[in-house]
Amino acid sequence: MNYLEALNKRYSVKKFDAEKIVSPESLDNILEAARLSASSLGLQPYRIIIVESPEMKHQLIPAFYNPVQISTCSHLIVIVSKNDINNDYIGKYFTHISETREVALETLNPFRESISKHIQHLQAEEVLIWADKQSYIVLGNLMFAAALENVDTCPMEGFKQETIDEILGLDPEQEKVAVTLALGFRAEDDVFQTMKKVRKPEDKLFKFM
Repeated sequence: MNYLEALNKRYSVKKFDAEKIVSPESLDNILEAARLSASSLGLQPYRIIIVESPEMKHQLIPAFYNPVQISTCSHLIVIVSKNDINNDYIGKYFTHISETREVALETLNPFRESISKHIQHLQAEEVLIWADKQSYIVLGNLMFAAALENVDTCPMEGFKQETIDEILGLDPEQEKVAVTLALGFRAEDDVFQTMKKVRKPEDKLFKFM
C-alpha cells in the first residue's frame, strides 16, 4: 500500500474489533515513527504512554466522553506534554547530543545558550501551547505510520483532564495529557468505514504564488 492509498483508507474509527490486537512488530514501527518525529529545537517536550492492558483500558473508560473506542481498541497511546522546560531538562538534552554525536559538551554551549534564552523569554502559557503543538506533530506521525502499517486509529481530545491524570498517576504541576490515539482494527459494523472521505477540493485548499 502506498502512502496515498493508506491515507484514503484511513478514517477516525468509531468502533474497533476488540478481538484483534496490533502485532508487536507493527506497534514497534509506529512508535519508532513517533520517536523520529520532528520537534522544535529537538527538545521533544513530551513523553508517550502506551496503554495495552485490558484492566488499565477499562479504568480509563470513565475519563472519555466517547468511551466506545477505549473499550474496543487494541492499544491507547497517550501523549503527555510538559508544562515547563527548565535548565535541568535542557542540560540533559545536550548531554544526550554530546553522547550520541560523540562531540565535546562544551562545543555545544552556544546552541545551548540560545535555546535557554529562547525558552526563558516565553511566558508559562506560551510554553504550554508550544509543547502541545509538538505533541500534535507526533500525533500526525503516529497516525500516518499506523495507516502504512494497515492499523486503524482514532485521535481523541474528548477526555476529562483531571480524571485521566489521576488514573495515569500524572503530576498536573509538571505535565498534562495533550491528546490520545486509539489503535486497532475497524469493526465490521462500524458504518463510518463505508462513507466517502470529505475533504476540501484542491482549488479551495491550495494557493500557488
